[in-house]
Amino acid sequence: MGAVVVNRAVLAGGVGVPYAEVGGAAGVPVVFVHAYVESWRYFEVVLGQLPDRLHGYAPSLRGHGDADRPEAGYSPGDFAADVVGFMDVVGIDRAALVGTSSGGLVSQVVAGSYPDRVSRLVLISSPASLGDKAAVDGMWAEISGLEDPLDRGFVTDFVRGTAPGAMSEDFVEMLVEESLKAPARVWKETLRGLLDYDARASRDRITAPTLLICGDEDLFVRDDQQLLLEAIPSARLRLYRGAGHAVHLTQPTRVVSDITEFLSES
Repeated sequence: MGAVVVNRAVLAGGVGVPYAEVGGAAGVPVVFVHAYVESWRYFEVVLGQLPDRLHGYAPSLRGHGDADRPEAGYSPGDFAADVVGFMDVVGIDRAALVGTSSGGLVSQVVAGSYPDRVSRLVLISSPASLGDKAAVDGMWAEISGLEDPLDRGFVTDFVRGTAPGAMSEDFVEMLVEESLKAPARVWKETLRGLLDYDARASRDRITAPTLLICGDEDLFVRDDQQLLLEAIPSARLRLYRGAGHAVHLTQPTRVVSDITEFLSES
């Protein structure tokens, strides 16, 4: 396990994104894709536990964290193109992709649209879609009216509502600070893009071996896992008993172990 180093990459279109990196040049490249209004720091604990044989990269997507905030480009397809553009900049021809929550939806688009760039796919607490979820419709009713500066209480409630409860106060505060960095228009445009996007066409083209990880108490996306199993060839599911959403935040050691085992298979 090496030290996590933070660098910055400028994509072909001029958008600058920070990214965390850990591991040596000889390690298997693994690109982590964070969820809605998050940043690379949501992977900080996971990155710190990666074994030396994996080389981890975790970029903050455009508009999120300390990345540049262009006026447009906040659909899942745009984010997917940015992930591939990031790989180009840092010199990765092919990588394993790990997406969490709505970052799993973006990762499905990458794996289906750019299959030659993805060696293996890990989807953690990932939906099959978001537009069919009543809870997200309610979320949109609130977020569509957001204005800058964002209300810290609202963002705190959002983080607590979408992340596991068993987190320290200091950790929650760090996550809140990261989510506050995204301006109101990014909150709105990104969520609208996620709600409107139909990932079925991309998902049908996924060829990479795929591991699904989900908590059996994750009411948000638990039922989606069967749909993903049926839609993605060679997909398998690892269900965490007694766990809810975003298990990488509360069970990082187990998640790292499962990812490492999966990526080590021939």
